[in-house]
Amino acid sequence: MTLVLLIMLLITVGTSMLTEFSFAQGIASIPGTIVWMATNLIPGAESMENLPKVLAKLWETIVLSVLSTTTAAIAALFFALLGSKTTKVNQPMAIMSRFIASVFRNIPVVAWALVLVISFGHNVVTGYFALFFTTFGFLVRAFIETIDEASIESVEALNATGATYFQMVFRGVIPESLPQMVSWLFFMIDTNIRSATLVGLLTGTGIGYLFDIHYKRLDYETVGLITICIIVVVIAIEFISNKVRRLIL
Repeated sequence: MTLVLLIMLLITVGTSMLTEFSFAQGIASIPGTIVWMATNLIPGAESMENLPKVLAKLWETIVLSVLSTTTAAIAALFFALLGSKTTKVNQPMAIMSRFIASVFRNIPVVAWALVLVISFGHNVVTGYFALFFTTFGFLVRAFIETIDEASIESVEALNATGATYFQMVFRGVIPESLPQMVSWLFFMIDTNIRSATLVGLLTGTGIGYLFDIHYKRLDYETVGLITICIIVVVIAIEFISNKVRRLIL
């Protein structure tokens, strides 16, 4: 542990020197930043007039996040069944499934958004596919690990009784894995609401687009209002998802 901590310290110091980053200046700038935020980002009466428009765009972002996550989860379940050691059909298909998921997972959502803007333009479809692809890649890996951790005894028992592949999957694997899969689904919905805000900046949709407009106008009070609404929604959804996870796990 001492060696690991020493290596981490050396890496931190080395990267700060390479980037010419000063921790002292960074810490010293915090009080001034807090004062500026308290002065400029507190919503006033004029900015509150934009609240209905902000809530409408925020609802669009939430719907987009839920839609992209749920559809990606359906596709991810299919690929996870092919890629899992417990449910794989054959080794080549398992390798291909894992490879496809790895490609989609390792391309950041921002990169997907920038690439897809060229093909689909600035619209909701671009944001949907950007979130779909990254969510798909992540959930395939999460679902594979969940299936592999499922009870092998139930699978072996079903195979011993002469159960078909689909009987083994739907009566043995999925019932064991479903609670954890639902937990991962809620986790990704929570994550995608935050990601959808960033994607909206690039695709011209949702709350991210509204944030970008008011930021460029230097309308910081409305920017603060948008930020507060996003924080409230993310906290609320995280609270709900945590409640659901505790109920199903």
